[in-house]
Amino acid sequence: MKKIQTQVAIQSVLIVGLLIYIGWQEFVDNGQDDVKLANVGNAPSVTTAPKNLNGTPEVIVAPSYKAFTIPIPQKVEFVGETISLEEPDLRERLDREMHVNANWHSNTILMIKRAQRWLPTIEKILKENDVPTDFKYLPVIESGLVEYARSPKDAIGFWQLLKGTAKDFGLEVNREVDERYDPVKSTEAACKYLKKAHAKFGNWVNVAASYNIGMRGFERRLEEQKIDSYFDMLLNDETARYFFRLVSMKMILENPEAYGFYIDEQERYYQPEFKTVTVTETIDDLVDFAHTHGVSYKILKRYNPWLRKPKLTVKKNTYQILISQDPAERHDSTNQISD
Repeated sequence: MKKIQTQVAIQSVLIVGLLIYIGWQEFVDNGQDDVKLANVGNAPSVTTAPKNLNGTPEVIVAPSYKAFTIPIPQKVEFVGETISLEEPDLRERLDREMHVNANWHSNTILMIKRAQRWLPTIEKILKENDVPTDFKYLPVIESGLVEYARSPKDAIGFWQLLKGTAKDFGLEVNREVDERYDPVKSTEAACKYLKKAHAKFGNWVNVAASYNIGMRGFERRLEEQKIDSYFDMLLNDETARYFFRLVSMKMILENPEAYGFYIDEQERYYQPEFKTVTVTETIDDLVDFAHTHGVSYKILKRYNPWLRKPKLTVKKNTYQILISQDPAERHDSTNQISD
């Protein structure tokens, strides 16, 4: 009797083991089918890892997620100058910024959308002031093209100008008016800075780097390290990254599809048509002024962020206020909420 019970127990164990094996085999087969389906199209099979520029296979951690490296060119162009990336340090610095910005999807998508609104205007002003148009990407990395951007050190606007610097280059800054918030006037002031820096350093790459650390700070480090190029300079991490952040955003914004960003034209932000009102007398109430011109105070401030108070005192300056003509932003009876 005991012998029969033992045989039955052994057979039961074998049957359970066989069932487990069959179940596991089906799981593996299904998993392989899923992988095959996931690889339909242009994506490489998980058994063939993507390769970098040196032909070395990249590691894929899991079949359900693929992370690919971004090829880094041997050289880049900035303001018409060819910059070789043969030196490992320079190559790795651009490599870092390309992977940060190409994979920081939410931020870069917004940069591409805002670029549609502002870069044509900025480029036009740069051309008028004989500044290379590649500098239109500088406010992208400075402020993200956010008019109200403000740093912990109170650098303000697209170009992140300090109060003293703004006044030095002709901007009005007081309690009621702060032209650092004006995209057009702040760009004109930035042009003056860039041209002054170029007269000092004679090199647009050095000019770009000096924008982060200041002309005097940049000049001091050149003297201390007995060099004349940004690329040979030992710098703090922020300034060391600065120029390569600029170049990475230039590369991505000039060809977003190459880095996986597909944004329809209608999804990008646009600039409306404006009516310009010349102001030569004090405005006691900008809310009433806005309503008089068919927009809400919110819309008035949206396109005139340099107005810092709900009034505008005019002493000797003349001001230009932009009034949106976009029907969706007009404050008239057709846009009111009815009961």
